[in-house]
Amino acid sequence: MRILQPKFLEASSGIPVPVKDVGQSCSISSSRGAFTLIEVVISAALMALIIVSAYLCLNAAVASQKMIEPRATVFQNARVAMALMAADLRCACPLSKDSPFLGMHRMIGTVEADNLDFATHNYTPRRPREGDYCQVSFYLDKDPESGQFALYRRRNPMIALDPLTGGTREEIANGLLGLRFDYYDGYDWYESWGEVDRRSKAQNSRRERYNLEGMPQAVRITLWFDPNPKTKPADSSGAAAASASPEQPANEPPLVFQTVAQLNLATALQNASPSGSDTNGQSAPSGVSGGINQ
Repeated sequence: MRILQPKFLEASSGIPVPVKDVGQSCSISSSRGAFTLIEVVISAALMALIIVSAYLCLNAAVASQKMIEPRATVFQNARVAMALMAADLRCACPLSKDSPFLGMHRMIGTVEADNLDFATHNYTPRRPREGDYCQVSFYLDKDPESGQFALYRRRNPMIALDPLTGGTREEIANGLLGLRFDYYDGYDWYESWGEVDRRSKAQNSRRERYNLEGMPQAVRITLWFDPNPKTKPADSSGAAAASASPEQPANEPPLVFQTVAQLNLATALQNASPSGSDTNGQSAPSGVSGGINQ
């Protein structure tokens, strides 16, 4: 049996020093300083998982922002439009002697686009010979730039011979899908009020007269807005492009906003009139109160 003797080097001091095997130390150091194939694969899988998770979170945040931003604009437009219409209606007064208040139910294709014409004291004079009386109209019309329906308000501070014409118009909100007015007489709601043609009232004697004269006590306003309003540029022929974005569903329901505005002056006039008789001296039906039913 052969016994291996350790190798010794003789130092300058004469004391023998053992010498390590160079090949053995290199193999040990190399095995301790490197990664195995399994460790590399696991690290790459974890890194890929982290990157995919970060991308999904970022994508969800961008999608939420794209969905919230247009809806925030819609809510702001609806709030401003409702506030303007309610302020004018609260100070409403008779438009003319023949037609004190006109509300017409109409359709533009499949879109509800009601008209409302009345006068209001909610106006600040801007020019000489103007008072706080102003003739107002609310209606829907297509915006020539976007091709979508927009809500317009016509204002005429001058007393015109034809109360339904004249004045200037301004856009209140765009991206609408419908506009509806309902009128309350203290007993029931009606989809129209007043008569533009006064002869139809005399010819149709069987028709209920409660919504044909005077002013309603309250008006219910309903607005339908496009939840994703998109600017649709017009082509060379002037028609608006109706192509929808593939990212948004085509059958997404519209956003509906509704409020009720009480006509303070109309209620005051009805309370001041003799109880039990209307403007024509006819007895009023039972159950009709002077205020809004709670």
